Amino acid sequence: MISSLLRLLLLFLFSFVANATAFFGVSYTLIATAEISATGINLQSFALVVFVTALGATLGKIVIYYSGRGLQKSLRKNKNVRLLGTWIGKTGFYLGLFIAALLPALPFDDYVYLGVGANKGRLIPMLGVTFLAKLAKSAFEILLELSGLVEISRLTHDFLGLSRLELSIVTSAAFIVLGIATYKIDWEPLATRVGRFFWHRSA
Repeated sequence: MISSLLRLLLLFLFSFVANATAFFGVSYTLIATAEISATGINLQSFALVVFVTALGATLGKIVIYYSGRGLQKSLRKNKNVRLLGTWIGKTGFYLGLFIAALLPALPFDDYVYLGVGANKGRLIPMLGVTFLAKLAKSAFEILLELSGLVEISRLTHDFLGLSRLELSIVTSAAFIVLGIATYKIDWEPLATRVGRFFWHRSA
């Protein structure tokens, strides 16, 4: 019993750290899948692991949010961060956050939490949306990995010659570059066109 609780705690901590560290390239669901495979696959263990990893992943975003608060002065100089501030709290914002938190591999939700932190947006509603997305993400990815449809370690080793550690370093660096590009691109013209499109559709 104690051993099971300890394993769940370690899964929680790993999920938390992986999501509290912006643009971290290691998937916590791979560790969760290894844990389920080692202890035996059943509905109860699957549900517990999905819940624990989703909770850890969600709470880890609090660190990202307060990092944005701490970097507020520098981040608020960015036009896209200010643009995000005008979108916070709207229905479309929460839908976008859900999709960003659901997407595998790409840490777009990290960018959202940094920007919202810089704008001092409300954190609690975001955590609720993120938790639902992470529940779906954990369940889907772990099921895929258990089924053998996604064998990331073998594929990266066979085709790229990279270990899991090397892959995490490469992807983390790529995500940082992607993040810089995301904030450098002027999103206002696109946001204006999308807003006009939906306005005309609803009119």
